[in-house]
Amino acid sequence: MNIFQRFFQVLSHKEKITVNVLILVAVVSFLGTIVGFYFHFTKAIPIPGGEYSEGVIGQPLYVNPILAQGSDADQDLSALVYSGLFKYDADGKIVPDLAESFEQSNDKSTYTVHLKKDVEWHDGEPFTADDVLFTIQAIQDPAFKSPLRQSWQGVGVETEDENTVRFILQSPYAFFVNNLAVGILPRHIWETVAPANYPLAEYNLRPVGTGPFKFSDFEKDSDGNILSYDLEANENYFGQKPYISRISFSFYFDEDSMLEAYNNKQIFGSSYLSPSRLKDIKSRRSADVHSISIPRYFAVFFNQQKSKALADRDVRKALSLATDRKAIAGEILAGEGKEIYSPIPPGSFGFTDDIKKYEFNIDEANKTLDEAGWKKGDDGFRKKDNQPLAFKFVTTDWPDLVQTAELLKKQWEAVGVKADFEALALPDIQQNYIRPREYDALLFGQMLGIEPDPLSFWSSSQTRDPGLNLALYSNQDVDKILEKIREESDEGKRAELYKKFQQAVSEDIPAVFLYSPNYIYVTNKKVQGVKINTMASSDKRFANVTEWYMKTKRVRR
Repeated sequence: MNIFQRFFQVLSHKEKITVNVLILVAVVSFLGTIVGFYFHFTKAIPIPGGEYSEGVIGQPLYVNPILAQGSDADQDLSALVYSGLFKYDADGKIVPDLAESFEQSNDKSTYTVHLKKDVEWHDGEPFTADDVLFTIQAIQDPAFKSPLRQSWQGVGVETEDENTVRFILQSPYAFFVNNLAVGILPRHIWETVAPANYPLAEYNLRPVGTGPFKFSDFEKDSDGNILSYDLEANENYFGQKPYISRISFSFYFDEDSMLEAYNNKQIFGSSYLSPSRLKDIKSRRSADVHSISIPRYFAVFFNQQKSKALADRDVRKALSLATDRKAIAGEILAGEGKEIYSPIPPGSFGFTDDIKKYEFNIDEANKTLDEAGWKKGDDGFRKKDNQPLAFKFVTTDWPDLVQTAELLKKQWEAVGVKADFEALALPDIQQNYIRPREYDALLFGQMLGIEPDPLSFWSSSQTRDPGLNLALYSNQDVDKILEKIREESDEGKRAELYKKFQQAVSEDIPAVFLYSPNYIYVTNKKVQGVKINTMASSDKRFANVTEWYMKTKRVRR
């Protein structure tokens, strides 16, 4: 019988328990010390592996960078499969991608781009300047019906050798490098496809690019809807190789079904979540909520050519005064964004607060309408010369915009304006209202660049389709300012032009600017390395996707 056995025999039952507890504490303390030393002298580093799954609202149709605009699903997939000459980094800055370097001529009208060498397409074919030439010419050719065509008008493109491309502009354009972020198509794949057959080509859903991820497979249901779309890491990617091995996308018809899938752990990420839905995430502890600045805003655009009432500046002024933006933004954005008063949202280059603001003031709104001759009747609504102060505005059936429309209707009716609205599907809005400009007013959003080029949205040359001047706004002084903004390369001078532009638009009141929301992107904490601060559009949330990781190992510090 050893000494420890004799020791325990003489102990009482209570003393034995105490000794056992002390021994257990000592063992745990010793192990804790070892673990502490291990973690102190080692660090976790990412290693390849892991599969990330994300939910997206919509359906992919054209995973093709020259056709993808207008569909979030298409743009998201294109951003991972294709590379451009340039790209946006995690801070929203434009940086080289397929381009090694570039030079600009003294007159700012010629850009010579030198390409990275030894870049391969996903099928192993070499990437060359001919691919760039083919892509830009396809965009410019009306037969291909690319939504990007307008931004490439008046640009000549030529190759000097297989690694050099030259772009010749008819006039200087300060934002031209941003155009070069478009994904490049493989000439050897697409040159045999007739323009009329582009929308039908199988490579729209089985793409071949040079991006960090390449097409693997997709799954359809019996009705032809794509349920999932799989990408795998491109082992021959010319940039930093991705850590994540596979990315799988699942597609949903609405936000409710996507959020349900996230809560049920069927997906690890939700492409976009309305700020008001953050409270519906079941396990906030396991979620990383990325609130990303994005140059987007929502406004009510007035069609003064269709509505006599809205052609009256006093009416537009009163509507702005009757709009409680702070209340609307508070309810819709839940703190994830801000109210706005101009066509350049806060955070964008050129934004100024030095403008005329018609802020919420019910008394002033009523006074403005009274003095303009719009008198209230017994029914509470206003008339002038037997003409009712009434109009109808349309918006999409996106829940946030429907709720915004309801709040606006209530606020405007409080000052005697009868404003009815109709919420419709986006394709219906685009085809039957926006293109023919068949609306009194339109509650809609506009997406600008990090360095905004407002000409497409506010120049009188853009009042008809495919222009994006939704207010049919016409001001010759503003037209001149917008042209100068495009040509001015000096940032200080361009900022002053932006200021003049915003001041003029604010005085004319062609729209009631409402709010600029942040982009809410939710991922499971198992997905690490997601660091996006500012992005030009929603697909740019993948700007640093090659740095995302799900697996780690510990190494010595």
